[in-house]
Amino acid sequence: MKYKPADSIQDLQYFGEFGGVNPSISDSSTYTFLSAKTMFDTFEGNAEGCYLYSRHSSPSNLYLGEALAAMEGTETANVAASGMGAITSALLQLCKSGDHIVCSRTVYGGTYAFLKNFAPGFGIETTFVDITKPKMVAEAINKNTKVIYCESVSNPLLEIADMEALSKISKKNNLKLVVDNTFSPLSISPAKLGADVVIHSLTKFINGSSDTVGGVVCGTKDFINELRNVNDGAAMLLGPTMDSLRAASILKNLRTLHIRMKQHSRNAMYIAEKFQQDGFKTVYPGLLSHPGHETFKRMMNEDYGFGGMLTVDLGSLDKANALMELMQERNLGYLAVSLGFYKTLFSAPGTSTSSEIPEEEQKEMGLSDGLIRFSIGLDNDIERTYSMMKSCMKEIGVLKSEMV
Repeated sequence: MKYKPADSIQDLQYFGEFGGVNPSISDSSTYTFLSAKTMFDTFEGNAEGCYLYSRHSSPSNLYLGEALAAMEGTETANVAASGMGAITSALLQLCKSGDHIVCSRTVYGGTYAFLKNFAPGFGIETTFVDITKPKMVAEAINKNTKVIYCESVSNPLLEIADMEALSKISKKNNLKLVVDNTFSPLSISPAKLGADVVIHSLTKFINGSSDTVGGVVCGTKDFINELRNVNDGAAMLLGPTMDSLRAASILKNLRTLHIRMKQHSRNAMYIAEKFQQDGFKTVYPGLLSHPGHETFKRMMNEDYGFGGMLTVDLGSLDKANALMELMQERNLGYLAVSLGFYKTLFSAPGTSTSSEIPEEEQKEMGLSDGLIRFSIGLDNDIERTYSMMKSCMKEIGVLKSEMV
């Protein structure tokens, strides 16, 4: 049967403490016991269904983790207070001093900074490669390599990782394939394509309302138990714990993700096609001109489209800034980082979310000053939105008169 991740979320059923259709929120940091022995057993992880302290686990966090694991098709999941909390704890659990990681050259700036600047202090080295070239990935592996790390759709250049090819390489070399799927929830299911660990920043599309920061690591029960281990678990000892109220909020929003992703994708496809027709250098996985279009198409769950992210290169930072400021003034969205909001968000990643990457490396990977990253919103009348964007482009002089 064809895998339909939204159905897996829908099939979960929870009852609140008093029969509510939403599970009750566990608004406690610590939990009481009727016997001291049960407390000890719980601390050791040997008492199913008992809770000790909310840094270890809480009912609200476990509900959300179960739903996200169902979405990604993994055995279980562990939620964290941020996407970086999920990324760093997963990688530090998989790698020790002397180990090596092969990572995509275009990843979120925070991930890049962690691997390039922070992890070496723990003796963990990283080689950054063009993830779209599996041969290059394979050649970067050495005897100390433990992890291949990538984003299914890279931030911000929207490069597509061929997870089936990467999975073959990782299995051949006894490595773990870790995939950040933040840009393409529901559209791509990395675990079904061979990924060992799937990570999300829940802050983005999954929550969808730009009011909560969160992350998740989805994987096998064995790996998640290792993360939670009281003696040497990175998620336990580093303390990136999600608040129960936030977990409950994200769980509610997760239930509409399938509807939202379809609209994000529909709107982004429309805008991308129009921008390309206008002669702009436009990158969107749904366009035939995208180098990774066929790879994405082969991997995707078709119902959810090619996602809500696209980029347009205006050639200079001044033009990019002028357009973004004018679009915000005309109420077409917000000049803001992040993504997945109901309104369109736009930013110049070279000077914001990817600013941790040195300028020479940005140029080498094709990240120019004039690149604008769009997270296309849920506009009901996307034709109207495009018309207004086109007017802004004409006003700042980036749209040639014959195109208007």
